[in-house]
Amino acid sequence: LHIAIVGRPNAGKSTLINKLIGEERVIVSPHAGTTRDAIDTDIMWHGQTITLIDTAGIRRRGRIEPGVEQYSVIRAMNAIERCDVAILMIDAVEGVTEQDEHIAGYVIEQYKSLLVVINKWDAVEDKDSTTMLRFDENARERLHFVPYAPFIYISALTGQRIHQVLETVNRLYEARHFRIPTSELNRILRAAVQRHPPTTRGTRRLKIYFGSQVRTAPPVMLFHVNDRSLIHFTYRRFLENSIRDKFAFEGTPIRLSFRSAQSAPRRDNGVDVLMARDDEDWQDDEFGGVPVEGESYEEDGFIEFDPSQHDESVDDEGYYTDSDTKDE
Repeated sequence: LHIAIVGRPNAGKSTLINKLIGEERVIVSPHAGTTRDAIDTDIMWHGQTITLIDTAGIRRRGRIEPGVEQYSVIRAMNAIERCDVAILMIDAVEGVTEQDEHIAGYVIEQYKSLLVVINKWDAVEDKDSTTMLRFDENARERLHFVPYAPFIYISALTGQRIHQVLETVNRLYEARHFRIPTSELNRILRAAVQRHPPTTRGTRRLKIYFGSQVRTAPPVMLFHVNDRSLIHFTYRRFLENSIRDKFAFEGTPIRLSFRSAQSAPRRDNGVDVLMARDDEDWQDDEFGGVPVEGESYEEDGFIEFDPSQHDESVDDEGYYTDSDTKDE
């Protein structure tokens, strides 16, 4: 389990590392920019080996000085790419900033699990019974594109609620490797379609034949459909929410992919079903993750929508586009 601790400069990343390992392993300073390189530290937690990666603070692009700081930020980005779970440290005194949003967006772009840690909660003045609730509401509004990410309020300096960090990270790691049984996924899919049938595009309606989870870490759901160009991004979001209603995949982004049927589906109790083929060889591809035994998919013919940013595969009307697929 690799955990990258990321955030803006002076958010308390190194202090958290020292508190978790129980000794002053990395240098802590009130001056921003003390950490220059990504530092790996291995610890044992309940018999499990965990690698904590302390990273340099990531400032806005226009403020990054060329030279040492520039390479420090590159190493921080590389740390995100090789981690399983990223901990985004946010300064409670300053609140969620635009740069925090950018860092969270990069974590999700890499399809890494995300834990948001609000640090320096002890330094917030004039707290009352509603302070945390109001802060949480504002923070979640700023990070609206990751509604599934858990929030923890701690003080790395005093150790307040520090025990919750690794406990929550372990839950996210387990969710990242969770697999939904194919039969259960199709029950969710069938109920979702019955509750909210796809809309038509002209005279054509989207038909979803079959779904299966083909990978974990991150979870990849493959749906066989009649024509993927009929999928509106709002319906893609509806399907993801329907899945999360049953299986939350806490802190973990889900990839939904759609493949147009190449042959007519068979009938099973009056329901159109297109079975996923099991005869394809597994190869490393752009999706990464761990293949699920007995499930497979082709690399070609996928379309993706990232809710945290505009996707060029979605046209102005919100439908997926494909150079190989033309509307009839």
